Order: sequence, then C-alpha cells, then structure tokens
Amino acid sequence: MNTGSLLAADLVIAVLAAAGWLGGGAASVARRRPLALGLAPFALLATVARAITITALARAGWWFAAEKALIAAPLSLAAVVVAGPRLLRTPRDIRSVAVPLLFAGYAGSGALLVTVLHGYPASAGTGLLAVAGVLAATAVSWRVLGRRPSRTVSRAALAVAVAALVTGTGLAATPDAAPAVPHDHEYRNARTVGEPTRRFTLTAGTATVSVSGRDVAAWAFNGQVPGPELTATVGDVLEVTLRNRDIARGVTLHWHGYDVPNSQDGVPGVTQAAVLPGQEFVYRFRADQVGTYWYHTHAVSDVGVRRGLYGVLVVRPAPVTGVDVTVPVHTLEGLPLPAPKTEPVEAGVPVRLRLINTDSTTHRYALAGTPFRVAAIDGSDLQGPTSLVDTAVLVPAGGRYDLVLTAPATPVALFVDGRAVYLTGPVSATTDAWPVLDPLTYGSASPVPWSRFDKEFTLVLDRGLDLHGLLPRYAHTVNGAADPDIPPQVVRLGDVVKFTIVNRSQFVHPWHLHGHHVLVLSRNGKPATGSPLWLDSFDVRPGDVWEVAFRADNPGTWANHCHNLAHADAGMTLHLMYS
Repeated sequence: MNTGSLLAADLVIAVLAAAGWLGGGAASVARRRPLALGLAPFALLATVARAITITALARAGWWFAAEKALIAAPLSLAAVVVAGPRLLRTPRDIRSVAVPLLFAGYAGSGALLVTVLHGYPASAGTGLLAVAGVLAATAVSWRVLGRRPSRTVSRAALAVAVAALVTGTGLAATPDAAPAVPHDHEYRNARTVGEPTRRFTLTAGTATVSVSGRDVAAWAFNGQVPGPELTATVGDVLEVTLRNRDIARGVTLHWHGYDVPNSQDGVPGVTQAAVLPGQEFVYRFRADQVGTYWYHTHAVSDVGVRRGLYGVLVVRPAPVTGVDVTVPVHTLEGLPLPAPKTEPVEAGVPVRLRLINTDSTTHRYALAGTPFRVAAIDGSDLQGPTSLVDTAVLVPAGGRYDLVLTAPATPVALFVDGRAVYLTGPVSATTDAWPVLDPLTYGSASPVPWSRFDKEFTLVLDRGLDLHGLLPRYAHTVNGAADPDIPPQVVRLGDVVKFTIVNRSQFVHPWHLHGHHVLVLSRNGKPATGSPLWLDSFDVRPGDVWEVAFRADNPGTWANHCHNLAHADAGMTLHLMYS
C-alpha cells in the first residue's frame, strides 16, 4: 500500500471510528442494548486500526502524520480509556455508558475535524481547541441526558478554550504575503532584446465556437479556440501585441514553460496589470529556447483558460523537415475539442507529434500502430531516449511531450483517454491495459550538476479552513496557509535551490514554477535514474514526495502554483522572489 492509499484508508477508518462511537452512544441513550454493544467494539477495533495507519504514515514522513500523532492519537487514547473499561463491565443499564460512548465519539470526531479542516502543520492552539470542543460537547450531553455536568469537566472545557484562544487556533496563521510589484515594466525588457523579427497580434474577446456540432460560448484569441499557433525559429525576437476587446475581468499572456524575463511573464498583480477592455500590452522576448510550449491568460486563469484563452507556442531550431504536428488537448464546456486535421504521410518520413495538455487534469496518451520515442518533455530534449511500443504516457496539466517516429506504411492512431485524436487510417487497438512510461527511469542518466544546495524549501500541499477573508473558505493550502498569505520563498541570484514538495491531500496537484525549469532529483525516496528530467509541470499525486532543484538565474518575482487552475484560484499559489 502506497502513502496515498494509506492517507485515504486512515481517513475512512477515522470516519468509521467516530461514527461507531457516536452510534453506540446514541443507541445506549435509546436503550438499544444489542446495537450499542455491537457498535462500541466495532469503534474500538477501528480506533486500534487507526493507530496502525498513523504509525505507518509517520514512517512515510512526519508531514503525513503530525496532527494525527500529536492531536488525534491522544484524543483516541482518551476515548478508549474512558469508554473501554465501562464496556468491559457490560452494565445492566446500558444508558449508564451513554456519556462515555458519546465522549469517545466526540473525541474521534474532533480528531477527524482537525485533519479535515486544519491539516498541516499541527499546532498547540488547534489541539487545545479540539480538546475544548470535546469537553464542551460532553458537558452538554451530560446536561441533555438529565444529569448535572461535572464541575471539573465544565471548568476544564472553559480553561482549555481560553488557552486555545490565547495560543491561537492555528487555523488562520498570518504570514507575510508576497509584496506587490509595481506595474512599470511594460517595455523594460523590450529595449534589450533587439528589433522584432516575428510580430503577432492577439485580440481577446467573447466568441461562439462550434464543438461537435454544438455552439459554445467561449472566450477566444482572434475569434478561435485554440488561439493562433505562434511559431518561431531560435534566435527570432518575438513581439506579441495583446488587445482586449470585451473580456471584462481582464486578460494577460503567460508563456507557459518559456523562461522569459520576469517583466514578460504575464501574471497580473505581480509582473503587470491585467489588460482591461480597450487596452493593450506588448510582450517582447528572444526565442532562445527550442521546444513545445503554450500561452494562456493568467488573469482569472481558471475561468479564462477553461473557456478558451490559450494557444500554442513552438520554437524550432531550423526549418521543419518531415511532418511536425501540434496536438493541444482541451475540454470546452465539457466537450473535447476536435483533433488537428490529418494529412497523408508517406512511409519513411520523420514525424514529430507535440502533445500539449491545456486542461487542468492529467490526460493519458497512447500511440498505436508504430514504435516511437519520447524526444522531449516540457521543451527539454531527453538524453538517450529508447524505442517504445504499446506504452502509454501520462501528461500532467500544462505539460508537453514530444513523440517522434518514422511514418510506417500502415495506419497510426493517437488516443487520449481512449479517444482517437490523430489518425492516419483505421487502427484497431485496445490501449487501456498498456503500461505507463515512468519518465524518471527513461533514457540515459547523467550526474546531478550540483553537490550542495544554497536554499531548501519544503512545500506541504493540503486542504484546510482559511479564515482570512470576509467569508471562510475551504482552501487548497501550502504549509497550512492559502494565497495571499503564504510566505514567499526568497532566493539570491546564483543560488542552487531545492524544493521538497509533499502532497498529503487526496487531490493530484500538477506543480508549476514560472520562469524556471526544475531538475527532478527523486520521487518518494527513489532517485531519478533516467535522462536528466527538466520539467516545468509535474504531477504530485496523493502521498507523493518530490525533490527537485534549479539554479536561480532569472531574477524577479515568480508565481509558483498548482496548475489545476481551480486549485490555484482556491489558495494554492505562492511566489518565488529574488532578494
């Protein structure tokens, strides 16, 4: 069982234990003796089982077990100590064990709520608040059942509640938010890269597009979804004029995976102001990174990208030889967009398929009918890629895989989640059972270029209650805080920086650092053994622990966030800053 499965199992067991204790208490109140005596041992067994899962999670990493070991375990132990002995005596009046059973239920529920509503990191204030809640609920139950609550219990609940308020609950820590950056750099970079050799204009506006025979209201660049494909040859200077016709919430252009200077990165409130209706902004940068990339709005990005404000950016080393096809995959209003048109390909011609996942969730790609190699991931060439056949690849949200092949005389088909998106002819293939390529073990290895790290940061991804705004929200959090209250990561130019990214939630988080590619060092304690893997988007699955590193060589303030854009919008965004 992996760590993600352990996290899910622990959550289920905690629910069962709390439900068992509370059900037993309710049954004893109703004098339903057999039911009470059946549920209580079940709850006891579930509590013991949770002790096992907590121990296993602690061995996997303290990040996964901190609040469970420090808060849930003592509360569960108190539940067993209070309720267990009374059950062993099997009282004649089953109602006499109602309060102990209910206390155990409140203790189990309190422990569960700490994990679900607060999560990481554990704090004294949170533990005290949970204890106060358990004691207060017990005192109220005592009163409702017609008995006078113990003065000791009542006073203890009050004292613990006061202590919790004094120490702080930990639910709403107040770290320094990333400071605002002045929006005065519109042409700062434009003067340094030379005269443009490739000019484009993108106009953002509402549009109606046809998808599978249905008219869909979209937001589009130049009236089309995806927007125009921007192409360049390495060495070109690109100038892209962005205009906003009628997108009321504003637009920008972020060059996903392209490590542009900070002033051109297109993050509103950080590198520029959002471009409002009637306004324009000019981006200018040198095309010095060969590969497959894409662009999208970063203003209200969850809505904007989902509704169609995105397009492809491809930089080639020289004029194309062979067949070069971009395959952006996107879902618009629940409908998959159609595949690119397929042209006949002669046998023996080299083909490059540029797979681009512009959705917020992972897609599974399978190329049937021919051997292929994965030549590049996220715009970076792989070292020593070997031939693959009957093998699928998982492309995370925002990620890109370049597949290269020699066109066979027989038909070829590319499937995405079982749906054919690129066909040169009819192909009969069932790809669901194909193994999935692990990019960390693919290709030829090289030594890690650094022997030490100047800065190390740990990002623990979770969910929790955020109390900072006018209304509470259930946020996606990093180290217990949500945007804009996550402290920035501060580095100096030239630092070698290591990130440890831990996912203790039940969601996949495709992680994306702007302005830099990171080198994968390890995943779940196992070093990367394949080609050096330089990524800008990678899936951190439940229970995963990734170690990645990079050299801080691109000054500025950079967004660092989950590229499931709904998660980013719900708090999972922080910033990397150069001092």
